[in-house]
Amino acid sequence: MNIQPPRIGPQPWPQVRTQLDKQLPFANMRDTPYYHDAVYEQFSKAEYARRFAALRAKMAEHKLDCVIVPGGPSHWSFGGGMLWLTGHWEWHALACYVVVPLEGEPTLVYSMGGTHAEAVRRQVEPALSDVRQSRGGRYAEVMVERIKELGLTKPRVGLVEIDPRHKDYMPVNQYNDLRDGLPDADIVFTRSFIHELVVIKSEPELDCVRRAGVLCQHAMEAIVAAAKPGATESDLRAAAGSAILRGGGDIDFLIIGSTPMANPAMFFGNPHPSERKLRHGDIVIMELAAGYRGYTAQIGSPICIGEPPEMVKRFWHDITLPGYQRIIAEIRPGNAIDNVRVAAQFFRHKGVQSRPTQIHGIDIVTATPHVFAERTEAREDDKVFKPGMVTMAEPNPITADGLFGIFLGHTFIVTPEGHEVVDKFPLELVVAGQ
Repeated sequence: MNIQPPRIGPQPWPQVRTQLDKQLPFANMRDTPYYHDAVYEQFSKAEYARRFAALRAKMAEHKLDCVIVPGGPSHWSFGGGMLWLTGHWEWHALACYVVVPLEGEPTLVYSMGGTHAEAVRRQVEPALSDVRQSRGGRYAEVMVERIKELGLTKPRVGLVEIDPRHKDYMPVNQYNDLRDGLPDADIVFTRSFIHELVVIKSEPELDCVRRAGVLCQHAMEAIVAAAKPGATESDLRAAAGSAILRGGGDIDFLIIGSTPMANPAMFFGNPHPSERKLRHGDIVIMELAAGYRGYTAQIGSPICIGEPPEMVKRFWHDITLPGYQRIIAEIRPGNAIDNVRVAAQFFRHKGVQSRPTQIHGIDIVTATPHVFAERTEAREDDKVFKPGMVTMAEPNPITADGLFGIFLGHTFIVTPEGHEVVDKFPLELVVAGQ
């Protein structure tokens, strides 16, 4: 028998302040003085109004009365549409959810109650005012109550992905509770709703991408400073992560690996940086991603521990850098994205190979379009570069024997005139550890 805990409504401060050791009053506290002086950098109310209006226009186009927009902490979500609509980045749960009616106030169903929920209410004030706790993970139950409050008895409800890359939606238990609680609803699975709204970014959004680019640069500079014989890959990860966090950002991923240049056995960084100690004559290969208020940028550039041998210098000057320059020359408005694939054939023409990915889009995180060595994957609307798009150029040429390669990547904004790189890390074979 599933015994549900009792429910109580919101508990105002005069009522809850002397009952903080009791679970239900604590979990349902409202209007407390807690975090009243917390400072959160946020978008304006006008910017959030623009986002909700854009989403509701799409809802009307698809004849939806309500959409449920989730977001979680995984790379392929990185807050997703929930963050885009609220400014909240979730780290507790698989996802939190925003219930957005075609008409009426939106509601954030947040993982936690109590002081956690009070802090989030302060954080999301420019976006919305209705934040409700999940009652220990019973998100769908809270969603059903809100949808019924809105008077939607037979609604057409759209579900947005948590992870659009892998097409993952809310967990089956939440879906079943939603379906059981709204037996007359028409529940539909939408595709690419949020991507279509964020692929072309507003100027305030692009400013966040630029800030994320600066954080990436600072992370690279921290790795250069830490890259000495005896330091471990984990030490480099700590240096990069600290630089991102000190700058007010969030870590998306830190892929860092090392190998001897005289006897290499690596062309892409280690997704799980190890305790391997750096030695003189190593090369460090990495790909880093930093987020700022929900917008990410990525970067990667080789770092040599001591002077590189001629083989590495030739690979950089004859292969990596000219191949990269051919690819980024294609980043300009009106140009077909598939032209990047054609440019990347340079590597095979030079007698080397590469990782499949040459370039990919960034909406909130890595997203369509994807240009591979063999093909281009893109929605019809994403097949041409447009101002306001963000893209990561990341060719990773590899020697013919598969044992050595260099990852080189920077994040670009497509501008009306061409493109803008969002960091100032030098395009050179950096030597550290001297």
